[in-house]
Amino acid sequence: MPPKTGLEKTRKAIVKKKGQIDAIHEFSRDSKRLHRAAARDDKLVKIASARRKADRPYLERVAFFQEAVKQNDLKTLEASVVQELVKTYVHQYDEELSELKKARRPGRPASTKEDLLKVKISTLQKEYETGFLLPDLTTDENVMLLDRFEGSWSYLTNLKWVKLSEDGNVKPSTFPPKGDH
Repeated sequence: MPPKTGLEKTRKAIVKKKGQIDAIHEFSRDSKRLHRAAARDDKLVKIASARRKADRPYLERVAFFQEAVKQNDLKTLEASVVQELVKTYVHQYDEELSELKKARRPGRPASTKEDLLKVKISTLQKEYETGFLLPDLTTDENVMLLDRFEGSWSYLTNLKWVKLSEDGNVKPSTFPPKGDH
């Protein structure tokens, strides 16, 4: 049974107080309570949606590295292999971007999708230069934890995280990121 929303709870409280209601006056206190509850529910849905949208890149990132570890038979990876995986991840949209550029007629402005891909690529590249956040793939314990990852945000705090820069520096990090990258 899905959890009750604030609107359902408010409606139930009003029905309990007054009995079965056929109509409520437009400007009554009960009507205002129902409007507030509906607005609160809408606001919570928007906040949850925005959070899921913001969390999606990290979930996709972990799924990418989880798949790489599974292809390596759940063994730890060398630093050079991890560096290559990060490069692959950072440049995963390059081919799609070049195809969009080729498909565009000469003299036409870039499409919205092309612009979004450029932003995504530049963001990933900047993060890679300063320190790319990823699960630590060099420890057995973390590789086993990564194998058990099922796609939930809450599980990500169990993993050990590191920041890998383009020049090969590895620094321990925390999750979730606090805007420091």
